[in-house]
Amino acid sequence: MRSTEEKTVLLCALDDDLEGLTSLLESKSAHDTQQSENILWEKDEAGRNALFAACTLGRSRIVRELVRNGADVNNLTARGYSALHYSAMWGQLDTLKTLVELKADFQAISFRGEKAVDVARRYHKLDCAEYLAWAEAKQSLQALVEDIRNIIADPEKVQGKLNKEDKTVCMNTCLAKSDWIHNTKNATIQDFIEQKKHLEDILAPVLLKLNTQSEATVKTRKP
Repeated sequence: MRSTEEKTVLLCALDDDLEGLTSLLESKSAHDTQQSENILWEKDEAGRNALFAACTLGRSRIVRELVRNGADVNNLTARGYSALHYSAMWGQLDTLKTLVELKADFQAISFRGEKAVDVARRYHKLDCAEYLAWAEAKQSLQALVEDIRNIIADPEKVQGKLNKEDKTVCMNTCLAKSDWIHNTKNATIQDFIEQKKHLEDILAPVLLKLNTQSEATVKTRKP
């Protein structure tokens, strides 16, 4: 273990020294906020910064502390690799779960055109690949529910296009899906896919009204 005087954010990540990291970040922040932000991205001779090092080594506690202090969980390397890619590549399942909880982007693409789930498969980290596919399916359903709620809550998008019954159907269906996501234990990838399709099928007539009305409005505005 290195002495306190030798410590940097990167070395704390490599040593899994949460106490040292917290102390160092608090000390830097107290003196200079900009300096505190800069040291989060200090790199070693191999080009590693603290977040990527922590993800490679499975230091989930360090990842949380770095993000809490301003590290961008979706920062990319020059080749397009994210923290999620690094954890997937090295088979760090617990850290993958931490990153997903911290809103890491599933869709980030590396220079090879690979998402994190693709990297996990290429390196035969099958537990990580399965988890990422599951988490992405869950997020896809959650995102659709949120998108529909946002549409219904936007007066400009629904005024004169949907009646009260249409809005009620949308809100009740979204609420039911949210409850399902929250309460269903051991849901599978297929479960999420089926729930999303069910939501799309129920709301298809309502969404068709919105699209039809929007297209009609555009046509009437053309000179």
